[in-house]
Amino acid sequence: MRRRTILASAAALPMARPARAWQPDRPLRLVIPFVAGGPADLFGRVFAEALGARLGKTVVAENRSGAGGVLGVDAVAKAAPDGYTLALTTTATLAIIPAMPVRMPFDAMRDLAHLTLVVRVPEVLAVKGEGGEFRTLAELIAAAKARPGGLQFGSSGVGSITHLACELLAAEAKLDVVHVPYRGIAPAVTDLLGGRVHFVVADVPVLMPHITAGTLRPLAVTTANRIAALPDVPTTAELGMPSVVSDNWYGLGVPAATPRPIQDAIHAAALEALRDEALVRQFTRVEATPSPMSREQYMDFIQVEQRKWAPVVRATGVNTY
Repeated sequence: MRRRTILASAAALPMARPARAWQPDRPLRLVIPFVAGGPADLFGRVFAEALGARLGKTVVAENRSGAGGVLGVDAVAKAAPDGYTLALTTTATLAIIPAMPVRMPFDAMRDLAHLTLVVRVPEVLAVKGEGGEFRTLAELIAAAKARPGGLQFGSSGVGSITHLACELLAAEAKLDVVHVPYRGIAPAVTDLLGGRVHFVVADVPVLMPHITAGTLRPLAVTTANRIAALPDVPTTAELGMPSVVSDNWYGLGVPAATPRPIQDAIHAAALEALRDEALVRQFTRVEATPSPMSREQYMDFIQVEQRKWAPVVRATGVNTY
């Protein structure tokens, strides 16, 4: 009887979280390679807070922008491999820019250890809303053809997915449009609102407040399927451009020489953070999908993305970041 009572009491106790082989003793840094206010910043800060709660130490989000995200990720690749400096990596830094015929300051696959995908997010092509001249993608394309070199598009930097998505559109529709790169998508959107560029392709979260307010108009989503947030907006495939497909994503990386026990501890905490109910709600509210993965799954994913974007880089002739 006494043994059964002890076992029953033990079963009623909450499960203790397993101790990690490595536990940080000071705050960590998550380097976000774009300016504040953009989607990378939004997702990075939510993730940093959830990750810090799992590791038991604050994870400070630090914006370090430039060169389409290269400068921030380069800083992490060259940081001390002690687990205290993390990178929010991007489609551009892992799958697009490495395919360009230019020398990067780091090797994306040799100098970083890639732990997990963090989030996937759809993109939308948008133009100025109130007072804007375009109501459909067909009107935008017609204007670009009538005024070669007269229309500009903004991006978060040369080689970013927001750049390549617009280059894909220009190649598919045979347009002569001018690229205006920024240090992040937020300033590009500001100039779109001010009429200084004519269109952007950007992550849904950064555009939705302006779309809801009517100051920006969505013309197409660059995903395989329509999205719940914009059910009446057609996909580029529906509009006759099936090759213009771009889903953005962000991942988690650390310096390659970081000891495996530290990598494993951060990876385990990251998976817990990405399954946290509060984080899931915040991400899905803006149409983004938290995407925890094993290290092997994530490496396979990166390789698939590299094979997807390398031909696009060659076809569009983008050769610098």
